[in-house]
Amino acid sequence: MTPQRVLISTSSFGVADTSPLERLEREGFEVSLNPHGRVLTEDEIAGLIAEVDGLIAGTEPLSDRVLAEASRLRVISRVGVGTERIDFEAADRRGVQVFITPDALTDAVAEITIGAMLTLLRGIHQMNEALHEGRWEKSMGQLLRGKTVGIVGLGRIGKAVALLLAPFGVRRIARDEEPDHAWAAANDVEFMPLPELLAQAEIATVHASGRECLIGPEELALLPDGALVLNAARGGLVDEAALYDAVTSGKLAGCYLDTFELEPYEGPLRELPNALLTPHAGSYAREARVRMENEAVENLLLGLRGDGR
Repeated sequence: MTPQRVLISTSSFGVADTSPLERLEREGFEVSLNPHGRVLTEDEIAGLIAEVDGLIAGTEPLSDRVLAEASRLRVISRVGVGTERIDFEAADRRGVQVFITPDALTDAVAEITIGAMLTLLRGIHQMNEALHEGRWEKSMGQLLRGKTVGIVGLGRIGKAVALLLAPFGVRRIARDEEPDHAWAAANDVEFMPLPELLAQAEIATVHASGRECLIGPEELALLPDGALVLNAARGGLVDEAALYDAVTSGKLAGCYLDTFELEPYEGPLRELPNALLTPHAGSYAREARVRMENEAVENLLLGLRGDGR
């Protein structure tokens, strides 16, 4: 009997813990890994997906054209939560099930967001760089305590960010497409339209889904002078060119991006000392990564065998 074939397209699978890979091998699957060590292009994934029964996916584009090359594909098991690059209509038409791991990355992304806020407010990254270069330079920063923080997208991660912010005594305001009013009331979070939120937010942090730009030049202009903008959600939700202009003009005191319109990012924000940038590493905490990968394997087995054993 020919073994079922699984392609793992996410580039860092098994790095934190090899047990998810070992489980697939124990279950008798023939496993292929991403050969490029980065997010695959549409052409690259199309060239790898033929004769594959299951895909443990990253953030590569799974378009109709790609899925047309996968005549045997039955399951897409996404390591993570974003599905905007999956053509669901094409998958459904071909009888391909799609799974995600929605809860495993929540704490990791929320914590890196808080870390980025504190880093930007105190200039930790700039002082660290100066000291490594032999300069003893203190940067006068600001406290997080007492600030107004606008959370754009109050889903799982946005709520986790709001809870982590509570001990700092900040005012938390939020915008969401489907607001959970009961949760917000219980946790002292105030909903408001995006323009009103931006006009008041000394720190705006984006945790929305989708690919449509939410914060462009007009929205950035609404923010108070000296505000901070953070995006650890999806590339393109904040207009990167407009963000660069707002930081270089002094309108914003700084920004943090973990996700970009085009990755790996090679744009001009890299030139700015008050632009804190990380390489789509929000979920890249050992505990979160191991949980995500194990859940992705469970979902794959559930889809291919119906038992998840």
